[in-house]
This record gives sequence, C-alpha cells and structure tokens, in this order.
Amino acid sequence: MRIARVVALTALISAFASSAFAAVKSRVVDYTLDGVPLQGYMAWNDASKAKRPGVLIVHEWWGHNEHARRAADRLAAAGYVAFALDMFGKGKLAAHPQDAQGFVAESMKDPATIPTRFNAALAMLKQDLRVDTTRIGAIGYCFGGGVVLSMARAGAPLKVVGTFHGSLATDHAAEPGAIKAKLLVQTGDADPFIPADAVAAFEKEMTAAGASYRLIHYPGVKHSFTNPAAGKYGMDALAYNADAEKKSWAELIRFFKAEL
Repeated sequence: MRIARVVALTALISAFASSAFAAVKSRVVDYTLDGVPLQGYMAWNDASKAKRPGVLIVHEWWGHNEHARRAADRLAAAGYVAFALDMFGKGKLAAHPQDAQGFVAESMKDPATIPTRFNAALAMLKQDLRVDTTRIGAIGYCFGGGVVLSMARAGAPLKVVGTFHGSLATDHAAEPGAIKAKLLVQTGDADPFIPADAVAAFEKEMTAAGASYRLIHYPGVKHSFTNPAAGKYGMDALAYNADAEKKSWAELIRFFKAEL
C-alpha cells in the first residue's frame, strides 16, 4: 500500500509539472533602444489570471540564446512572468570566446549602456498586466550574473537577485545600505573565472554593505554549470553539471517562493 501511494504521488507531481509547462505561453519581443535593435523573450503561465511576480533574466556572455529562453520558460512554469532581455543586440550570438569577449567589451564601452538596457527591460516587464510590480526579481548567468549584481549594488528596485556562476568582482563596491534586494549567489568551487579569493572579496563587500545574501558552493563544479551546451565552446574552464544545475535551480525557486 505504501509503495502504491508513493507511485500515485509521483504520478500526480509529474502530471502537475507537465500541465504547468503545457500552460506556458511565450512571445518574442523586438524593441529598439538608442537606435540599437534588441530582441527579448517573455514567458508566462496562461493557466493563471492573477497578478504574479516578474523576473528579469540576463544571459551569459554568449548572448541572448536558448539557454536564457529556457530559464524564462521554467520560471513561467513555476508561476512567474519572466523576461529574458538582450544586452548585446538582436542576433548577436557568439560561437567563439573571442566573439563573446568582443560583445561584452562593446556593451561596457559606455558605462551607461548596461544599466540603460537593464532598466528599459525592467520597465517593459512592469508594463505587463500580469505582473505585480511590487514583486520584481532578477537572475543572471555568467556575464549576466555580474550585471544583476551591479544593478543590485546600485540600489535597483528589486526584491531578490539570483546568480549562477556569475561574475562577482566590481570596481564599484556597494555602499552600506545601498542594496535593497536579497541575494542568492551560486558558484562552482572549480570555476577558474571565480576563484576563492574573488568569492572571499565578495563576501567581505556584502558584509560591509549590510546586504542580505546567501552564497552556495558546489564542490568540483566548473564555470557555466547550468548550460548543457557549455562543452561545445572548446574551453576547459566550462563544463555542464547536471546535478549542480538541478540543485541550483531548486535553491533558486525555494528562495523566490520565500522572498518574492
């Protein structure tokens, strides 16, 4: 009897998850900012008509790709309206690290570019009638993790921020009391792009700033551990890790359910 109950419960959970994804709707959003064409991706669960939290997603340094859109779909299935924004420009997708570095350098040439594009996407998310504008969060991967942390350091009106293998270093340390968002930072201990001294410096900065944060380490895990395509770029520093990806996503959703 006990086995039968477990099987029935597992089937029920599976059916619920399947129905949640079946109700996920999405649309590609073409927009222009300062003459630059950009392309984002909005996703939501159409089964609910109630207002719900909104979440911005900032992509890796490869550009606005399927990895970012998959995150939007998963967030929509979990009950959020998600907008995967574009930091580089419509169609700017890197297949080689040098291209990615070039896109990042271009986006950072003018210090105003990143916050302007982030805030434009934030305004678009808030305009969606499904969104409860008092409950907004952001997540970022790799380069995108650095972006959402920089916005949090600057006092962006976000309730929560989550990062996956995101850049932690900054030239503009957070001032005491400046960070309004609660932070969840998840990183791999074998990530050469985010070494132990960078993690220690980040924790020191957050403590001095009085930020509410939690940092989760994944032993033996390299950079880009959430991206199943990480291995195709020919970089030894990158490696997808299915276990870390599953655990880190569960941690994010648990964090969002509690704080957002």
